Order: sequence, then C-alpha cells, then structure tokens
Amino acid sequence: MASLDAPKRVVVAAVVSGVPSTVVALARGDDVLAATRAAGTLVPGRRDRPGVVAGLVVHAVLSLWWGAVLTAVVRRLGGGAVTGAAAGAAVAALDLGVVARHYPAVRDLPRGPQWADHLVFGAVVGGTVPACRCTRSP
Repeated sequence: MASLDAPKRVVVAAVVSGVPSTVVALARGDDVLAATRAAGTLVPGRRDRPGVVAGLVVHAVLSLWWGAVLTAVVRRLGGGAVTGAAAGAAVAALDLGVVARHYPAVRDLPRGPQWADHLVFGAVVGGTVPACRCTRSP
C-alpha cells in the first residue's frame, strides 16, 4: 500500500473498514446502518437511543483515536499491513469483547463482520504508515 499522511490514512481506513460488515449485511438483507446506529449508543445519555448521526460522530472520533494509536504501534514495531491487522484485532478484542458488554446495540451486532471491519481498519492503517527512517543511537 502507498504511504499516506495521518489524516488521509485515518479517513481511508475509516471508510474502507466498513466494507466487510456492509457486504455481509447486504448479502443477508440486514440493515446496513445497524452498526452505525449502534455506535451512536456510545454517546453519554444515548445508551438506549441508537442514531445514525450520533453513530457517525462516534465512528469519526474513535477512528481518529485508534488511527493515531495504531500508527504509533506500527511505527514502533516497524510493521505494515500485517502488524496493523494484528493491532486491529487487539482493538476488536477491547471494543467487541469488553466495551460491547455494556452496550446492547453493539453487543447484538454480528461478531464476525465487526471483527473483519476492525482487521481491515488496522491493515489499512498499518499498510499506509510510511517506513520509519529512524536512526538509533548505540
């Protein structure tokens, strides 16, 4: 993948990462905006009120946060798309295994497609982080 600057990296990853769950939702005839609505329940005071606009805001904020974290991790480990995907799996474990327990709308989403979204997000971030040209002091 090509190297992208940080804002572009996160925007591309945020958009592309929704492809797996969207494709699965379309194939099953499910609501393609269910995950977006569910994300909206993470806004304080909206736990029982899913919404598309709130979900888009939450997705943007979380994508910026996790994009910055994953960029730092990939740079530190000298990885790429594979390292990014592994980091995306760690984020999925936290988001879907821990946080989702407290948010029924998120917890009720199909697990596989949500995990795939996280892996794609990590792979895109990791695959677009420029190689570090760092020199280490002895």
